[in-house]
Amino acid sequence: MSKYIGIIGGAYSGYWDYLKNEILHPSWHSYFYWLLGASVAIWLLEVLFPWRKNQPLVRQDFWVDAFYMLWNYFLFSLIAYNALSMVGVELFNDFLGLFGVTNIVAIEVASLPTWLQLVFIFILRDFMQWNIHRLLHHVPWMWEFHKVHHSVEEMGFAALLRYHFMENIIYRTLEYLPLAMIGFGIKDFFIVHIFTLVTGQLGHANLFIHLGKMKYLINGPQMHLWHHAKEMPASHPTGFNYGITLSVWDYLFRTDYWPSNDEHLPVGLPEGEDFPKDFVGQMIRPFQNLNGRRPAKVRQSPPTSSLPLKL
Repeated sequence: MSKYIGIIGGAYSGYWDYLKNEILHPSWHSYFYWLLGASVAIWLLEVLFPWRKNQPLVRQDFWVDAFYMLWNYFLFSLIAYNALSMVGVELFNDFLGLFGVTNIVAIEVASLPTWLQLVFIFILRDFMQWNIHRLLHHVPWMWEFHKVHHSVEEMGFAALLRYHFMENIIYRTLEYLPLAMIGFGIKDFFIVHIFTLVTGQLGHANLFIHLGKMKYLINGPQMHLWHHAKEMPASHPTGFNYGITLSVWDYLFRTDYWPSNDEHLPVGLPEGEDFPKDFVGQMIRPFQNLNGRRPAKVRQSPPTSSLPLKL
C-alpha cells in the first residue's frame, strides 16, 4: 500500500513540476504553447475565411469550450488523471507479475528509423481511436459520456476540446495494452500529438477545406460536420464518419456518410434532448443518466429523405 501512496504523491508533484516548466520555460516541446498557438491560429483562419458566414465570430459556448481546453489537457491530469493512470499501470504490472510476466512487448520496432516509427504508431493509434470512437456511439453507457462532445450546436475549432473527462479514461485504457505490446524506442511521439491536435481542430473548424481525392484519406470539416448532425439517417442510426484524423477507416469499413457540403446542417443532440449548457452540469449529467435518475435519450433515426442532399 505504501508503494501506491508513494506513486500517487510522486504523480502529483511530478505533474505539477511538469506543468510549471511547460508554462514558465517554453521550448519546442511545450505542449501548452503548441495547443494555445494552434488554437489562436485556427480561430484567426475562421475569422478571416469562415465557411458559415452567418455564424458569430465568438460562437455559442466558445468560452465554455475554452475552459474545456484547460480542463481536459491540463487541470484534470493535475487533479486526478495522472495519479490514477500511474497507479493503474503499476497495478496492471503487479497483476502480470503474479504470473511471472515482466515484459509484455510482443513486437520490437525500436530498431526502425524514427520517421518510420512515427508513421507506424500514428496509423496504429488512429485506427484504435476510430474503433474506440465507434464504441462511444454504440455502447449505451459510453454514449452518455460522449453526448457532451455532441452537445455542440455551433461548430468551431474549440468543439474538439469539449468532451467529458471519462473519455480520457476510456481512450487511454483501451489504447494502453496494444501500445504497450509494441517496443517503441521513440522520444519524438510529441510530433504525433501535435499533428493530431491540429488536424482535429481543423476537422471541427468553421472552414471550407477542399481536399480533393485526399478526402478518402484525411478527415476534414465538411465530412466531420455530418458526424455531428442533429438527425441521423435511417442507414446509420447510431452514427457515422468516426475518423479522428484519417477518414480512410470509414471508407474501408463503410461507416462513411457525406451526401453534400451543407454549411447550414443543424448539429447537436436530437430534438428533445434536455442537456445542460454549463460545464458542471455537463460533467454531472452522464452519471445521472447512468444511475437512472434521468431517462437516457435515444438518437432519432428519421428517413434519409429528410436530410438535405443538394450537391
